[in-house]
Amino acid sequence: MSEATTTVETGAMHTYIAESPAPPKVGELIEGTVSAIGRARVFIDLHPFGSGLIFGREYMNARDILRKVSVGDSIAAKVVDAGNQDGYIELSLKEARQALIWGDAEAAAKSQNILSLEVKEANKGGLIIEWQGIMGFLPASQLSAENYPRVADGDKDKILTALNDLVGKNLNVIIITADQKEGKLIFSEKGPQETKAKEEKVNKYEVGNVLNGEVTGAVDFGVFVKIEDGLEGLVHISELDWGLVEDTRTLFKVGDKVQVKVIEVKDDKISLSIKQLRENPWSTAASKYKKDDSVNGVVIKYNKHGALASIEEGVAGLVHISEFESEDDLKTQLPLGSVHQFKISLFEPKEQRMTLTFKEAEAKTE
Repeated sequence: MSEATTTVETGAMHTYIAESPAPPKVGELIEGTVSAIGRARVFIDLHPFGSGLIFGREYMNARDILRKVSVGDSIAAKVVDAGNQDGYIELSLKEARQALIWGDAEAAAKSQNILSLEVKEANKGGLIIEWQGIMGFLPASQLSAENYPRVADGDKDKILTALNDLVGKNLNVIIITADQKEGKLIFSEKGPQETKAKEEKVNKYEVGNVLNGEVTGAVDFGVFVKIEDGLEGLVHISELDWGLVEDTRTLFKVGDKVQVKVIEVKDDKISLSIKQLRENPWSTAASKYKKDDSVNGVVIKYNKHGALASIEEGVAGLVHISEFESEDDLKTQLPLGSVHQFKISLFEPKEQRMTLTFKEAEAKTE
């Protein structure tokens, strides 16, 4: 054989190898044709790589599906062994199905397709929903306004009871997270259609509007107020009253009729205020008090800086802890609910700031 012929054949061989598809690796999905069905085993033609085999545990895991398979059917499977001792490529149909389902879940999350799915279970955090054999989670925070559990006192057992009422019902949801590695499938009932509809409702309102509403829920950080069907706004605890609010539930309960003022409109959210519809007591206090005045005040709260003493409804000043030997000394001399005379040492009504001194007032009365 001439050198030229050898060179041509070598070049052709290199070209053939370069153009040949790479053999399948463990973990890859591969498609083939069922070539034979034996006892508890199925043979797959994986041209040009040879034959694949589903048997043993992998056959048992997928036997319900494989009973419906016939010779000549196309089938996708996952490689679990690229070449066993008999030369077969071992395959898993169950793992392939899982991979395909997760692939569909990722695609659904990107497209935001709306799915009608049945609620299987409930826990204190949300709902369990099944999709194509995979269990996913719908957090309570991702429920629509219609289905969100409005529990007046925030009791977790009552929330669970409300969530259990949804078990067996179908909800229109979207997939917001699909992570096969983490095994996370997260749903939301707040689809794009709901967000858009809510934005349209919110955009009808402007900052400064005064509205009538109904309290639908009281939580630690504020109260929710319905201002029209399908639209609620939040009155933050700082916007409930000019005075100190320790517990929102002592001021409002579900069903209360309230008047609110719109203070912010952003995207699909609306923020409200109740206190801004009432006269600011700091404005009237500006004409009644000044620095160095002696005033009577009732001790209403302790914090890390000292004690708060209210000199009238909605106007309170801080008595700093540095006036006392210790925190215990402060609480001994200024017990909650006690009335004392104080001296105003700082008064900035525009910033709603006041500091009071107890020692100077006490010395003055001696």
